[in-house]
Amino acid sequence: MYDVIIGGAGPAGIFASLEFIRQANDKKELKVLVLDMGPDVERRYCPSRELHKTCVKCPICTLQSGWGGAGTFSDGKITLTPNVGGWLADLIGNEELTKLLKDVDNYFLEFGAPREIYGDDENKFEYWDKKARLSDLKLEKNILRHMGSDMSKQVLVNMKNFVSKYVEIRLGTKIEEVVVEGNKVRGVRLKSGEKISAKAVLLAPGRIGAQWLSSEAKRLGIKTNRNPVDLGVRVELPYEVMAQITDDLYEPKLKFFSKTFDDYIRTFCVNPRGEVISEFYEDVVTVNGHSLKNGTSGNTNFAILVSTHFTEPFNDPIAFGKSIAKLANLISNGVIVQRLSDLLQGRRSTKERINKSITEPTLKDATPGDLSFVLPHRILTDIIEMLRALDKLTPGVVSQNTLLYGVEAKFYSSRIETDKHLQTNVKGLFVAGDGAGITRGIAQAAASGMHAARSIAELLNNEVLD
Repeated sequence: MYDVIIGGAGPAGIFASLEFIRQANDKKELKVLVLDMGPDVERRYCPSRELHKTCVKCPICTLQSGWGGAGTFSDGKITLTPNVGGWLADLIGNEELTKLLKDVDNYFLEFGAPREIYGDDENKFEYWDKKARLSDLKLEKNILRHMGSDMSKQVLVNMKNFVSKYVEIRLGTKIEEVVVEGNKVRGVRLKSGEKISAKAVLLAPGRIGAQWLSSEAKRLGIKTNRNPVDLGVRVELPYEVMAQITDDLYEPKLKFFSKTFDDYIRTFCVNPRGEVISEFYEDVVTVNGHSLKNGTSGNTNFAILVSTHFTEPFNDPIAFGKSIAKLANLISNGVIVQRLSDLLQGRRSTKERINKSITEPTLKDATPGDLSFVLPHRILTDIIEMLRALDKLTPGVVSQNTLLYGVEAKFYSSRIETDKHLQTNVKGLFVAGDGAGITRGIAQAAASGMHAARSIAELLNNEVLD
């Protein structure tokens, strides 16, 4: 019998573990078990990326599962403002989330994250905020710590070495289902058939486990709500074009409402001196970007994403987004790259035309093509309008040297309905992180894990979950 079983060793699961260890020092020691179907962080690699090929469909995707979760291979941005990275504030409020993010940051520092902070200079923010407004853009405050893809892995190794001294960790272990009797959680049953008992279960399976979590919620009578899907492109241009704003803010979060359709559009994941990479989501290939702590290229890349909500009778944004991504895969064998000037002139890019750009593509296996054959007219119009607004803010964005990669898609999991403690209507069953549709980033996922752990510890100490 364990006090707590944590399903998932991503940011939510790791930070829940750290919090249980701290709680044990303050009160009583808890017997905690962490389960994850992926391998240890030092054994995680993607053969498709190594070979620069499309997904080879490994039985377990080590890009998205294993110690550290999907964030292991991100560019390691730790966002410290509550308005970025998810919807946790809807449940616990901005004030409580701000405190949690401070605790999350302290843990990262303790395990080796760099001390440099970006976006906290009020004078620089006010300068760019005024310029953004003159360009019909809204600049959102975004204070962050940047670890880089390289440093993130070492921080996660340090965390694993510490947590494993106090908490039992079983990797390469898949949960088949949650065991519930009389609307109270009793533990989990593994894929192997083994049943493990616990007083409380915290499910934090990450995005790769989102579909499984939704099906378990349906089986157990837990209500879920659909989140939107974000679709767009990844933009790549010479570093110097946006150097002024990225040097001051590192990752400017810019919002825009299109003039033609009044759609909500935003920049996402800005990577100064970064690289464009392919990303695999189940059976589709999409595009993403990352950067190392000290940068590896002469380019900057960022996403422009259009948020899409659906109502009756259709309410499956993930299926819609995947269909768009599959179309791009069909005509390109993966990711399409196109010069902005070719898109505006209504012609496809060719290898020869791409070579004329002074922006050297960092995603070498992207196929020159035409994004207008893939993205709906509405979304493409939104993207072009925002690019022109960005060009007013940082001249040079709209250029024949600007490259667009598609499709970039962000699939947000169905949101599991919980109370403010992140407990579902099944007593003792808690959820946290991106897979539960509560967060969409490392920092808020970690904060949600900590918040759930504190709630569980208090209930266990009061013998409410016994």
